[in-house]
Amino acid sequence: MPTLRRTLLPAALLALSSLAAGCGAADTGDAASGAAPGTRAAVPLDNPDGTRPGLAPVASEADRAEARRLLERLAVKGRGPRTGYDREEFGYAWKDSVDGVPLARNGCDTRNDLLRRDGQALRLRSGSDCVVVAMTLHDPYTGRTVEWRKQKAAEVQIDHVVPLSYSWQMGAARWPEAKRERLANDPLNLLPVDGRANSAKGDSGPATWLPPDKRIRCAYVVRFAQVAVKYDLPVTAADRRMMLRQCDA
Repeated sequence: MPTLRRTLLPAALLALSSLAAGCGAADTGDAASGAAPGTRAAVPLDNPDGTRPGLAPVASEADRAEARRLLERLAVKGRGPRTGYDREEFGYAWKDSVDGVPLARNGCDTRNDLLRRDGQALRLRSGSDCVVVAMTLHDPYTGRTVEWRKQKAAEVQIDHVVPLSYSWQMGAARWPEAKRERLANDPLNLLPVDGRANSAKGDSGPATWLPPDKRIRCAYVVRFAQVAVKYDLPVTAADRRMMLRQCDA
């Protein structure tokens, strides 16, 4: 696991408390971190379990040095074939009953957990403390603010930071199904983002796709690396080179 110089428990308890309340509430962005004012985005180095919202830039020299140390730990191998890949190999989508990941078994599916984690000005379906029907999302990939409504659901999509197909080609094809289900539903690997940006990404690794907003690229590859290290996934040599480049001082 990566070196953790931040404490996990308070952040996890804060996020769980916020979700239990069905609230998109409201710590504000930190100007020193580069997060936009009014957002609740966390620097990934401060969010190693993925329970805090968003993705704030890795801005300081010390944080970028820590990011490089994490990236340098990544194992490297060639990308295997996609043969046999199917989304169902990772369990049915947004399964709540996956043990071993935060926010599981709380009576709310993974997609809505993530919308509640990252969205602001949430509106829930009448009679529900789970289903989000409207919200404001500060998209980390493009820097856009999206006023999302469930009638146009595809405008916000949940991105697997390490795409499931990519993980399949890098070794997940040989995992037990329970581990694949954890990867597919782990908040550390999931970000609500602009739907068009997510569609453009597909199953690309960092060598072939990075977020359009250049300010967030180091943070993005750090999150990619956090997931890869947690699940013992290698990356390709080209991906590792590109990831290191994003966090150059």
